[in-house]
Amino acid sequence: MAKGFDIRRQTGFTTIALSCFVVLYLPIILLVVYSFNAGDSIAFWEGFSWRWYQSAWANEQVQDATIRSVVIATWAMVISTICAVLAALATTRQGKYRGSGFVFALINQPLMVPEIVTAVALLIFFAMIKVATGYTGLFYLILAHSAFCIPFAYMPIRARLQGMDLSLEQAAMDLYASPWRVFRRVTLPQLWPGILAGAMLAFVISLDDVVITEFVKSAGQDTLPTYMLGQIRRVVTPEVNAISTALLAISVVMVLAFFFLSRSRK
Repeated sequence: MAKGFDIRRQTGFTTIALSCFVVLYLPIILLVVYSFNAGDSIAFWEGFSWRWYQSAWANEQVQDATIRSVVIATWAMVISTICAVLAALATTRQGKYRGSGFVFALINQPLMVPEIVTAVALLIFFAMIKVATGYTGLFYLILAHSAFCIPFAYMPIRARLQGMDLSLEQAAMDLYASPWRVFRRVTLPQLWPGILAGAMLAFVISLDDVVITEFVKSAGQDTLPTYMLGQIRRVVTPEVNAISTALLAISVVMVLAFFFLSRSRK
């Protein structure tokens, strides 16, 4: 009997796959390892130490940038997730209509347009508002991050809605439940895994954004990634490695949390 096509049996597949994993993960492993370097070098190992984690923890600039990053990412996560839920409901709970493809492309525009273009456009737009109002607070960064994170939250929420069984919602409507009651009692409990996935993804995307933040922020509004970029321009120390490792740990914890939440939900 003829066997089906199996990519794993193709010549060179294992070598190519291993090479890809090495290129992807070896730099991250080196980053984590050298964050514990006792010396000032990021290329020569001089012993194990928590020195650079302690330095980053005691650095007031790092503290301010971290708090600012978390505040912006939290607001961006909440706003973008709410907008993504509404957009996903509007694009999945009705039949095909003229212009639906354009609406889908419009929602996902930040994914298709180069980020530098979006950053320059936001810079010009917000500069006009700043001149007219005189306000230079964090609202601009929150709004910019929220707009950029919407498609990242939208995709998992939309995928979850498309995979849900409509018969339960239809049964609730047949029993004279209002649209809001159907959403609250039937749709939302099933949609929670998608909402959590979208919210976590939006939070992480906002937390590590550099390009849009660098263009939109005002003086004294450095986030953690832009602070790290500024440090790298001046002098590179393992403190940057320690901060990067902390950000990596936060991302891993959020992914694991979502995995266990979704598994327990099932």
